[in-house]
Amino acid sequence: MADLQQKVAFPTLDDLQVATLAKFGTRRVLRDGELLIKAGDREYKFFVVERGAVEIVEHSSGDTKRVALHERHAFGGDVSLVTGRPALISAIARGDTEIFEISSADIRRIMGERPALGDLLLRAFIARRELLVASDFQGLRVLGAPSRDTFRIRDFLAKNQVPFTWIDTTHDPQVGALLKGFGLTEADTPVVVFGSEPLLKNPSTRALADLIGVRRPLSQRVYDLVIVGGGPAGLAAAVYGSSEGLATAVIDAAAPGGQAGTSSKIENYLGFPTGISGGELANRAILQAQKFGTQFSSPSRVARVEFENEHAVVWLDDGERVSTRCLLIATGAEYRKLDVPQREQFEGLGVYYAATPTELQLCRGSEVVVVGGGNSAGQAVMYLSEQTPRVYLLLRGGGLRKHMSSYLADRIESADNIEVLSEAEICRMLGDQRLEAVEIKNSRTGETHTVQTSAVFTFIGAIPCTEWLPAQIETDPKGFVKTGRLVSSSPHWPADREPFYLETSRPGIFAAGDVRLGSTKRVASAVGEGAMAVQFIHEYLGAR
Repeated sequence: MADLQQKVAFPTLDDLQVATLAKFGTRRVLRDGELLIKAGDREYKFFVVERGAVEIVEHSSGDTKRVALHERHAFGGDVSLVTGRPALISAIARGDTEIFEISSADIRRIMGERPALGDLLLRAFIARRELLVASDFQGLRVLGAPSRDTFRIRDFLAKNQVPFTWIDTTHDPQVGALLKGFGLTEADTPVVVFGSEPLLKNPSTRALADLIGVRRPLSQRVYDLVIVGGGPAGLAAAVYGSSEGLATAVIDAAAPGGQAGTSSKIENYLGFPTGISGGELANRAILQAQKFGTQFSSPSRVARVEFENEHAVVWLDDGERVSTRCLLIATGAEYRKLDVPQREQFEGLGVYYAATPTELQLCRGSEVVVVGGGNSAGQAVMYLSEQTPRVYLLLRGGGLRKHMSSYLADRIESADNIEVLSEAEICRMLGDQRLEAVEIKNSRTGETHTVQTSAVFTFIGAIPCTEWLPAQIETDPKGFVKTGRLVSSSPHWPADREPFYLETSRPGIFAAGDVRLGSTKRVASAVGEGAMAVQFIHEYLGAR
């Protein structure tokens, strides 16, 4: 399998493929040792070697390590060329070398116009990133003790698929010397480091996003489609919209992927019989959308929406504005927070809203508690049960199968280290610096008992993320967006036609996924609605 992945990652181009690429390229001669790409570069190009060689190296640990050697008719680049993020590696000429270079924009064009060649390049880019991450590549290093800020930084990097290594300053005996070498002390942590350079001390999420190239300005004056929310519905709409020629942008407050992006394993999604993690599914969809030209802005929080000359104007909280002919509301819903004293004190320090490797590092070896009765809770329980000695699943009601798929309920009932507590809720949280125990109450009998735990995972309720919407967009009392026949009699709706199925009370404004009133809360349903919305958007634009 490793040999096969190496062949996919580092193929040699044939003469016809080289000739096709050369039409887009600019020739360049390099001297021995000349630097072609430096790790961290934001502007760099795809290249094909015609004579000599180019060595690919990485410096994430502070030492220089070879990743690959590209010789005649080999090519450089990985997924960063498609995503527009900074380079993770450096490229150096070895011997007198001749190459031709192609801009990232032309590489995306080639992928669209030459599908066979484009697929070969994209498969190689993906395989190279997978091999790099699976090696001893450390990526960014986050130095810090377990704290709310350390968790915030790690969580943000993980959600945005940025390779990183967390070094716990409370347990690593080498960390004192490491900090001293950077001219830092424990008081400066958490700190983000790349290679031999300290980059940021306890950065804000926005500063970190700017540094790693995640957040990019939206450059187009007017878009055909702006999607607010990068969950499954938003990503599906981005893929279909941009692939069908719509100038498309996605704005997300945290990171594309939504709630589904934090799922440890989705096993009932069509086409993945062995399951796929929500993060991997989201990452593939993001790359697919970017291949077709979708622009992403994240983290970017929408402050308000206004209307000018039949365009929707989306205002971000930093003052940036984006105009669009059509707007898709795909902001999904957030998990409701437990109404328990001191809960807020332990968020990021024992109270979590996702079960991924980021959270698992903080509770491995400890008994854990999961609250919720839906599929997200069930997926979290199964994932955590493989890594922790015991998982307690708390259900407010009495039925495990009321809201959970049978395959998950069957596994939970047959697992030896999972205990289901019906009619149960957390009434107290205990701990000093971080969560140490919870008190659980049986709502029927009133009996309580204490569980020693370092982690509570919450997957309850759904609060739609619609506080930013203007009054012209009608919602139900809970905030879910009304669409279709539900808004046909709205005072904001013109009477000359019926609204499309996913259209809101304002023409040209659509809603899809969990944020929409009456939607089915499943990943496949959200993807379907996102794709369906694009068809309605074409009809709306065509009529105009």
